[in-house]
Amino acid sequence: MMSPTHIAAGVVIATPLTVLAPELAPTVALAAMAGGVFPDLDLFAGEHRKTLHFPVYYWGLVLPAGVLAAASPSMATIAAFFFFLSAAVHSVADWFCGGNELRPWENTSQHAVFVHPLGRWLPPKRLVRWDGSPEDLLLTVLLSLPGLVLFSGPVRTLTAATLVVAVVYAAVRKRVPDLAPWLAE
Repeated sequence: MMSPTHIAAGVVIATPLTVLAPELAPTVALAAMAGGVFPDLDLFAGEHRKTLHFPVYYWGLVLPAGVLAAASPSMATIAAFFFFLSAAVHSVADWFCGGNELRPWENTSQHAVFVHPLGRWLPPKRLVRWDGSPEDLLLTVLLSLPGLVLFSGPVRTLTAATLVVAVVYAAVRKRVPDLAPWLAE
């Protein structure tokens, strides 16, 4: 899935706070959005879907972060919990996407996301065929609705900007490998 999808998913994860703790909701949503995009930073620092994607280890952080947030609730502890939760969901969600390859629509890779404790890659499930595919864009649009409707200020603005990036990326996705040959390196 493309990063905008994961960012929008972060907002959805934080949405219950609009009712449960509306004073915390905007900051927590921003933390969840950051957690949603964090694993994709391995595009720039290491091997994508391996270096910062931890479909097992993030869950090991979610539980203690949740206990800490419940035992000592503060903006920082609750935001940290939602950051790790969103990063964990991202890492698992990529298993349901296409393979980790420059042209995932060609279905040549059997590497979706690396599971560090097992020392192996999970094969892609391809429910979302590739990042930027029509179904990925549709998912981003649907997941963006809470950020556009239930939030205001920076969360709504960032959600709208992310949605614009998603539309542009989806429109040019199949041309990206041809437009930027350095991506292959």
